[in-house]
Amino acid sequence: MKFQATHTISSAANPKFKFLLSLEKSKFRKEQQMAMVEGEKEIEMAIAAQVKFHSVYFLSDLASPNLLKQIQQASPQAEFIEINDALFSKISYRESTGGIIACVYSKQHTLKNLNLPENSLVLIVEGVEKPGNLGAILRTADACGIDAVIACQLPTDLYNPNIIRSSLGTVFTVPIAIGTNTETQEWLKTHGFKTLCTNLHEASDYHQSDYKGNIAIVVGTEATGVSEDWIKFADQNIKIPMLGKIDSMNVSVAAAIVLYEAKRQRGF
Repeated sequence: MKFQATHTISSAANPKFKFLLSLEKSKFRKEQQMAMVEGEKEIEMAIAAQVKFHSVYFLSDLASPNLLKQIQQASPQAEFIEINDALFSKISYRESTGGIIACVYSKQHTLKNLNLPENSLVLIVEGVEKPGNLGAILRTADACGIDAVIACQLPTDLYNPNIIRSSLGTVFTVPIAIGTNTETQEWLKTHGFKTLCTNLHEASDYHQSDYKGNIAIVVGTEATGVSEDWIKFADQNIKIPMLGKIDSMNVSVAAAIVLYEAKRQRGF
């Protein structure tokens, strides 16, 4: 049975379509406190995280009626806008979208909004500039079941479509806070965290460290690593042994190695 749309549009000049196009711009996303979500898996993750939907643009001959009904049940106030192939191709980032693009309300990602249990495991991500890397880190964080990711000195918009896509929607499911280095370090001190900083120099092998209790693990960019701010602040510097020719690896891979060691020691 065909899903009943709230509106049907066929012109790129339509204000509703112009609104969707505007969400490609970071400044507009921040002003509207919204994000654009493309892909069935990503939308399912947003529903699971109880994200509120503003509007849904879909192709009637491709979109899953069941998924559209799930969105409608989760966000009864959302508009459902049927568009044609020509309009969909103007906004779609990829071919395998399931024929649905949604506008959702973004969350507030402040440190004070983090509500963590005792003996928390937190990942600090400093200055990671590539959306694909941050998205992969969020997938790892979700897979590990860690308590939070804190993004420091974030040079990109958390709701960049590439982050949403590369995270497979885990940007909605992982508790995330955004702060400066100073704010985050004060927060860690206040909450009694031991901080382990990834660093190639004057560091112990990562598997020799104790990851029990309130633990924060800090990773940085491949190009420059973590800053001196964190190296000086950390209780301990840790490193992953590099046995080949290169002296660094992808930050999402490094985060996964250390986080799974932490989870192993904590009994998964």
